[in-house]
Amino acid sequence: MAHFAELDENNIVKRVLVVDNAVITREDGKEYEEDGVNYLRGIFGSSTLWKQTSYNENFRVNYAGKGMGYDSVNDMFYITECPFPSWTYNGETGRHDPPVERPICPDDRPCKVDWNESTETWDVIDL
Repeated sequence: MAHFAELDENNIVKRVLVVDNAVITREDGKEYEEDGVNYLRGIFGSSTLWKQTSYNENFRVNYAGKGMGYDSVNDMFYITECPFPSWTYNGETGRHDPPVERPICPDDRPCKVDWNESTETWDVIDL
């Protein structure tokens, strides 16, 4: 199945819909995004704006979700809301990075890792 994000006038994702692969696959066996866009415009109106998104993040960096943005210069979907004030936007990943790298659970034990904004550190809690 192919996934398409509908964008508003500010390139913010309104919704993501699934389109059958048969709609975008031509006789040559290749998939064509414009066929999916034309299909969706035929249903929702010719002025609607659609971009294909990859569930496996094979293209456009991130899988689109409602409220995410689309950067037409870099042809990528990005997360618009920063989860914490201390985190910074990463233009390559389209995500926000913490000021301190997220740790892994020690000794491969199960644990929970939560960001602590007041200390700007990670809290590691054994499970």
